[in-house]
Amino acid sequence: MRIVFWTAFWVFLLDQATKYLVVHMMDLRSLGSIDLWPPFINLRMAWNYGINFGILAGDDPLTRWVLIAVALVISGAVLWWVHSEPLGRWHRFAAGLLVGGALGNVIDRLIYGAVADFLNMSCCGISNPYAFNVADIAVFAGAFGMVLLPSGKKPS
Repeated sequence: MRIVFWTAFWVFLLDQATKYLVVHMMDLRSLGSIDLWPPFINLRMAWNYGINFGILAGDDPLTRWVLIAVALVISGAVLWWVHSEPLGRWHRFAAGLLVGGALGNVIDRLIYGAVADFLNMSCCGISNPYAFNVADIAVFAGAFGMVLLPSGKKPS
């Protein structure tokens, strides 16, 4: 479980540090956008009240608390699964990514009422309208790893 907790800790810390840097120190919440390396990497302030791609978006307090509860339940279920199953190192690392990212977005919902998304990437003539953050990357990579990595168990 040590791998899970340390990975979650560092992901959570990196997520919150980048959000603080971009939202507060670089004042992206007032500026709205900063072009770093157009069109490849830009900072675009987006407050996500829902889940991915604006699904369930709306500034409804009930949605906020339901999404916090869902993230906490999923994090708890992942921790229970990793604790109760003899999973390999990469599964534990993936679980840490997922839990750290989920908790990073939970903190945003508690502090701001929404998740602070700011990374925007476009390429090759395709303009991406969506923004994301470090926690989103970690949740996606963690879920991907938890599902697709081989379990190491031998079939019976």
